Amino acid sequence: MYRGLRPPFFMNIYLSHPDHGCKVATMELEAEYDEKNGWTRYNPDTPLDAEVAAPLNTLGVKRRYTRRTETVEGATEGI
Repeated sequence: MYRGLRPPFFMNIYLSHPDHGCKVATMELEAEYDEKNGWTRYNPDTPLDAEVAAPLNTLGVKRRYTRRTETVEGATEGI
């Protein structure tokens, strides 16, 4: 016999939003409220198209800078 506060089964409803990403709703009422606010349901078991699944990298290439090896006039060693 189960002695917890929740039943031993959980209903997971997967939702996605273009701005906020993905989330999991645990109640039908929560999912319906989220759908009114722009969330859409999806099934994580179904594969996505290659174009949709591939993340877009909009960041530029990070450049690496090397340390300068030239000495500065008037500088002494160890300082």
